[in-house]
Amino acid sequence: PRSTLFPYTTLFRSGMRRVVFNQKGGVGKSSITVNLAAISASEGKRTLVVDLDPQCNASQYLLGMPAYSNGHGPKPNIGTFFAQTLSFRLKEKDPRDYVHATPFENLFVLPSDGELGEIEHMLESKHKIYKLRGLLKALAKDFDEIFVDTPPAYNFYTLSSLIAADRVLIPFDCDAFSRKALYTLLENIQEAREDHNDDLQVEGIVVNQYQPRARLPQELVASLEEEGLPILANKLSSSVVMRESHEKATPLVNMQPRHKLTDEYRALFREISAG
Repeated sequence: PRSTLFPYTTLFRSGMRRVVFNQKGGVGKSSITVNLAAISASEGKRTLVVDLDPQCNASQYLLGMPAYSNGHGPKPNIGTFFAQTLSFRLKEKDPRDYVHATPFENLFVLPSDGELGEIEHMLESKHKIYKLRGLLKALAKDFDEIFVDTPPAYNFYTLSSLIAADRVLIPFDCDAFSRKALYTLLENIQEAREDHNDDLQVEGIVVNQYQPRARLPQELVASLEEEGLPILANKLSSSVVMRESHEKATPLVNMQPRHKLTDEYRALFREISAG
């Protein structure tokens, strides 16, 4: 019910909107999105995760696989939102109607659905690229922090998120192929900034699955820093606990609050919050 999800409707907020974006798959976008959001929520901030990936990884991480047992996620969801923009006959919902509570205090999700893939072409052809920005601006009044997970591609949904965001976090997994893709990715962000969103800023590159004792990751990160790329100081280690966290549909701070990787996420959240 609305009174449960939004008990503070008289309090005006203006939530920071962050998009976690990389065109390469397997770099930890969903893990970083969900765990930074969970840290934010654990510190008392009303926090929203918006899942724009048709694979629904962030949504399943927060709500569990049973929520997707019928092949579709809970409704209404982000697919419902975009679908209603295609028809003038449908009455628009209150933006908060798309938001669902998670089992974790202060943490909410606007879940994804496979429908996103089915309607992407229609959304492009009808120039709905600014609709997400309007939705997130409205929701920012109810949330202190908004984190947006994106698909591993530069497409309608990722561009929509860049238009809607204040900041971009770029996951990087210490792979030579990821390094080559970084420059194209940064060019795409700059183009989105120049064409659509003057306020968009790259908050930094999150080094994920980092092995501090291994020579190649150290050299790769050092060379990126020498080139002036915005590498964030706090890096995320590789750990089997992340797989367990996914299987239990429980963010690290809620499952193992004293784990080393949880502490690394806390440090990373403090770093980006200080900026």
